[in-house]
Amino acid sequence: MPSSMLRRLDATLGAQQGRLFCWAPVCLAAGIGFYFGLPREPSTWQWGASAALFALLLLGGLRAHVLRPLAFGAALIVAGLLLAGHRTHWVAEPRLDWRYYGPIEGRIVLVDRSASGRPRLTLDRVVLSRVAPHHVPARIRISLHGASGDLDPRPGMTIITTGHLGPASGPSEPGGFDFRRHAWFARLGAIGYTRAPALLLSPARGGTELLVARLRDRISRGVRAALPGETGAFAAAITTGDRSVMSAQTLAALRSSNLAHLLAISGLHMGLLTGTVFWALRLCLALVPTLALGAPIKKYAAIGALAAGAGYLALSGGNVATQRAFIMVAVVFGAVLGDRRAITLRAVAAAAMIVLILRPEALTGPGFQMSFAATTALVAIFRALRHSPGPALPRWTAPVIGTLLSSAIAGAATAPYAAAHFNQMSRYGLIANLLSVPLMGALVMPAAVLAAVLAPFGGGWIGLAIMSPAIDWILGVALYVSALEGVLWRIVTPVPAVLPLISLGALWVILWRGRARWAGIAPAMLALMLWLQTERPLLLVSDSGGLLGRLGAEGRALSKPRGEDFTAMSWLENDGDDADRDTAFARPGFTGVPPRRETRIAGRPVRHLTGRGAAAAFEAACADGGLVILSVPAPDVPAEHSCTVLDENDLARLGAAAIRTGPGGWQITGARDAAAHRLWGR
Repeated sequence: MPSSMLRRLDATLGAQQGRLFCWAPVCLAAGIGFYFGLPREPSTWQWGASAALFALLLLGGLRAHVLRPLAFGAALIVAGLLLAGHRTHWVAEPRLDWRYYGPIEGRIVLVDRSASGRPRLTLDRVVLSRVAPHHVPARIRISLHGASGDLDPRPGMTIITTGHLGPASGPSEPGGFDFRRHAWFARLGAIGYTRAPALLLSPARGGTELLVARLRDRISRGVRAALPGETGAFAAAITTGDRSVMSAQTLAALRSSNLAHLLAISGLHMGLLTGTVFWALRLCLALVPTLALGAPIKKYAAIGALAAGAGYLALSGGNVATQRAFIMVAVVFGAVLGDRRAITLRAVAAAAMIVLILRPEALTGPGFQMSFAATTALVAIFRALRHSPGPALPRWTAPVIGTLLSSAIAGAATAPYAAAHFNQMSRYGLIANLLSVPLMGALVMPAAVLAAVLAPFGGGWIGLAIMSPAIDWILGVALYVSALEGVLWRIVTPVPAVLPLISLGALWVILWRGRARWAGIAPAMLALMLWLQTERPLLLVSDSGGLLGRLGAEGRALSKPRGEDFTAMSWLENDGDDADRDTAFARPGFTGVPPRRETRIAGRPVRHLTGRGAAAAFEAACADGGLVILSVPAPDVPAEHSCTVLDENDLARLGAAAIRTGPGGWQITGARDAAAHRLWGR
């Protein structure tokens, strides 16, 4: 490289001093994202070559001067690839790859509810009949579809039942959410349900195992006993993370009003709780003259707040969102202990690095993306406002303006991620948050701390009584806003490149110094164009072959009115369609009567055969070409026929399928194609 170019590069990178560390998690995330986007699992020699490349880049960075940041950045990209691969192999557990029906025994480690509202148990120490011990999954999850009998499930209990188990399901369409990957990293080796009552085999025993889970269950029950109904369910959710008794209607209202984040124990709750403890401890210590004049009470308060955050992390179940939040507050209070500015972009970058190192898979989830998008935007914008001249305002307006700005900034920063993952945006979410979030900070979380302090003395009810009216107000706001006409915008799922481009553009604008920072607008605009031009598949086929969805002028029409509800609603949500199941079935697009239906795509017939008579009707359906889809194995295609066949055996190999037309005929893409050669997809 010519010396003049080296000098210009050195000057450019020199102007970024103080910000280069903030690019470290970006590089690490790029490597992790590259790993999860690979079409197949790297071979042993490829892993070896990657490790050698990492060592060379790291050594080059230590020896270089001008190119040192670039070498370190490249090394971090390779490190992200290696970390993600290591984590994927590290969490590997036995999985069922067949359908099992029979006795199921296991110890309850978690009680929650499924999306349909049914009780759901996560079990370890699993015993399955006629399954060799080395093939039995370490953990399974079953939904209780039948009568629960006299069992009141609690962590630590060993139960027995008879039920169905099988492998985690794949995406409902190509490019959709892959539950198999989620189950792989959650170490769930089988998913299933039971219609038989679950019976208690042995009660929860004492000891240290599952101590926190049992304590969490006890506190949750105590909170709900003191505050009956949805108020107590909300209080239990924000204090222990237990949402098992919240009604589906309340959850839907919170989602529609953009207040569901108040239930997730994440940055907001952890920040409010540790901030309350820090303020209270510092105030109490300041009241002691000896300590106030001669001791670093600010650091003592930081240690106490950090301890409170660690206890909250353990009590809430330690999920990924709470771990991420605790790491962030740990970095903040660590800066206080080190006499550094607590809330900076470097602190955010350090927290992101720790999360990505511990759980690389968190990068692909909405929790990580939305949390760090909001935090980064808040820190960057408030830092810019602090250094920019502005009109002097009365001090009493600071909390009001701060709340307004915080809600607006966080809402804008997380909007594209929420829209991409959840296919909806609340029109009145900002208003609902402005009416609710201040109460979370001013009453609910301080009252929760007070309840925790007074509970050992029998006075926990005082704190719960204080928070009760505020919770009722929040739930009232959620119900009112969710009932407004047109409360939700439905958003089509974007192509995979959209969110990375938005993230890169936003980070470039925030982190880069100089006029070149505005170049970050280009990838963000490109992402918006790609999103607006998203084309959905003309025809979708479920992995069972029992359900079709045809895209038409009025939206996607469904081939049958009942069955495979999760798949049907996933298709409609990904289309950005707010229709219910009955409306989608009534749309024009299919003719005939189930189980024999027909549609046409680009003038070509598509015939759908299901049920017992499908094989018998196959020859007639195949007579004039076109595409024939069956939910059963197809007979041999007669030599004189030219139809294309997609049957049960094909779908077992492909998974759910997307069908388009082109010059070469039918273009069929299977959901399992993308992960067929990955560890979680095998």
